[in-house]
Amino acid sequence: MIKLRLKRFGKKREASFRLVATNSTSRRDGRPLEELGFYNPRTKETRLDTEAIRVRLGQGAQPTDTVRSLLEKGGLIEKTIRPGETVGKANQAAAREAAAKQAEKEAAEAKAAAAEAAAKEAAEAAAKAAEAAEAAAAAAAEPEPTAASAAA
Repeated sequence: MIKLRLKRFGKKREASFRLVATNSTSRRDGRPLEELGFYNPRTKETRLDTEAIRVRLGQGAQPTDTVRSLLEKGGLIEKTIRPGETVGKANQAAAREAAAKQAEKEAAEAKAAAAEAAAKEAAEAAAKAAEAAEAAAAAAAEPEPTAASAAA
């Protein structure tokens, strides 16, 4: 599988990076398949070969998280919303409470829907029973044919 990732170069503590397409099993600073751009984190300078990057993405290359954010800033791919992790006990407790409230709300909605469905079924059953009673009353009100009237 081809990965789009950063290859480190430069002096100690003054790193710069090249954006490269490389085999996923190769070393970080190994020989790349193709160099696609440059990133300097100190000056935030970024140069990207947009055509080559689009070709590699079209071939199914997978960018790393850092490269993905660089490509999003460069407008080559759409920004994706990634779920964030809650850090700290207070935030985790708030997240649990929010999840519990959401679950209670969904349970209440489901219970209301079930009650509504049961009421609808009961109303339909009552309507059918009323129709059956009317039919029985109508049948009882009509005189039954006798043998003499049937022979005529």
